[in-house]
Amino acid sequence: MKQTYTEDKTFKDSNFQKTLFEKGEYENCSFANCNFSDTDLSEVIFSECNFNSCNLSLVKLSKTAFRDCKFKECKMLGLHFEECNPFGIAFSFENCNLNHASFYQMKIKNTIFKITQLHETDFTGCDLTGSIFDNCDLAGATFDNSNLEKADFTTASNYSIDPEINRIKKAKFALPGVLGLLNKYNIVIEN
Repeated sequence: MKQTYTEDKTFKDSNFQKTLFEKGEYENCSFANCNFSDTDLSEVIFSECNFNSCNLSLVKLSKTAFRDCKFKECKMLGLHFEECNPFGIAFSFENCNLNHASFYQMKIKNTIFKITQLHETDFTGCDLTGSIFDNCDLAGATFDNSNLEKADFTTASNYSIDPEINRIKKAKFALPGVLGLLNKYNIVIEN
């Protein structure tokens, strides 16, 4: 099957549930208000692409490459990023809904999550060294054997992180969110 190469193209208001999304490589492309929901993006390569106001919920990501991609105001429910091609993987998220996503055992150092909802998201075994969670809601997110060294949680909320099973050296926290480090002890903290 022939793979396409697309460069510097803008896709706007495309519904890939109804029209076929061509497999191949996309470099420096923009996707605005596109619906990818349930689309198979397996083995597609995205390099320096921007996704704005797109619905990527439940897309298939087997061996998909995201290299320096930016997601802004996107709905991305239930994505399994751990199935992506790990080579050169780099992305950032701003004002996105990443509920029920999984980053299981991924190495995604210095990733920026800004004003993003991450309810029930799985970061088990994930290397998030130096990552930033700027005004993110992490209710029900799982951090188990994760590397959170130098990560910034100062403006994040609703997280529960066990310092005994996660690496948190030089990670940044602030009140009242820092109380999420004590959840496992089931203690009552009063003002």
